[in-house]
Formats: sequence, C-alpha cells, structure tokens
Amino acid sequence: MTLISCEKTRPDGAGTVWILGAGRFGRLAVDRLSRKLPHGELLVIDERPDRLSALSGAPGVRTLEGGAIPFLAGQNLPDELWIVPAVPVHAAFQWLLAGPAFASRASSIPVPEAVDVQVPNPYRVANGTVYASYATFLCPDACSEPEERCTHTGEPRPGNLFQDLSRISVDGYRVTVLRSHQLAPGVGGYTGRQLGRLEREILQHPGGHVIATSCRCHGVINALRWS
Repeated sequence: MTLISCEKTRPDGAGTVWILGAGRFGRLAVDRLSRKLPHGELLVIDERPDRLSALSGAPGVRTLEGGAIPFLAGQNLPDELWIVPAVPVHAAFQWLLAGPAFASRASSIPVPEAVDVQVPNPYRVANGTVYASYATFLCPDACSEPEERCTHTGEPRPGNLFQDLSRISVDGYRVTVLRSHQLAPGVGGYTGRQLGRLEREILQHPGGHVIATSCRCHGVINALRWS
C-alpha cells in the first residue's frame, strides 16, 4: 500500500495552478486562489466556452477550451505544478488511463466489492467507482479542513481518510492513494510530482490496482488492471 503525498503543501505566491473544469467548483477555485495567489498564474480548462467566457479577462487567469483530461494527459507535467480537479470524474485515474504509458494496456474495472466494507459511508455507482466520506451531511463549500475537529459538527475528526484508504487490503490488488492537499478553503489539489509518482508506482507492478484520491474527509476510488 502506498500513500503519495507532498511535502510542500501550498503553491508559492507566484505558483502555477491548472484548474480542471469551469463549473461551480472550478469558479470557486478561481475566486479563492486568485485572492490567495495574487501574483500566481491560473489556467482553467473546460469544454464549454460559455463557462470560460465568465472568467476571461480576470487578472492572472488564462482559459483554454477543450477536454480537461485529454489536455492533462498530453502534457509534460512540471513537478511544482499544482492541479485542481473540478470535473465530475476521478481525474487522476482518468489521466492514467488516457496517458501514453497505459492507453493501450490498461482497462478500468469495477472496484472490488471487498473495498466497500473497509471505507466509511461507501457509495458505489454504476460504473464501479466507489466514493467514501466521513460526512453524512452536505459539507460547507468553504471548509478549512482542520486537523482536529469537523467545521460543521464541531466533533473530533475520526482520522484522516487518505490514511484509512491506504490501509485497504484486497487480495490480488495493490492499493495506491493520492493525497489531495488543501490550497484554499474548499479547494484541493495535488502536484505534477505526485502524479508522476503515481504513474511510476503503477508501472512498476503489472496486475490489479485500487487507486484512490482523497483529502482528510472525502475520497474517490477506482480500479484498473494492466499487463
């Protein structure tokens, strides 16, 4: 089992951040990060020009029309680049499948059912993806993800979900968890270096893999097999 985290948990003041998606959460990310990183550079990628037009002209914000996952898969990702997934898919997992290393060799498979009983509040959807969360309520979109207590209930945090997911055990599968770090209230992301480590981890071990992306409270889980 492998947990892929990042020692430097914030972009610097002039950092570059790619935001995948310009829907509600993508726009929240632009608003909060543009204030937090007034000298940074934000690139927002979305297929819908109407969504991007609302962001064009904002200082420090560039937009690109196109599919976020194909764009990401076609780039050489700098280690220090921060990526904010704001699309309704497991972005890191789809990036792996779309990239040249796995495009013709890997296939997505349903998450093994043995995973469900090992995660809090599992929610399985038709394509075999499993969502996990400590929360049984709708979280505020500006949660600051404190280490000790839930901002909504005030109760002590039951743990860190990314650590819980890294302890999943399923016969015949390796488990890898990509930690999402909070960059601003309600805005999480990971680095190009983390994605590179994820790809190398999977490449070193042909066979079945359970792959999760998770912050302290919420996670998304998929599975693949490659040979």
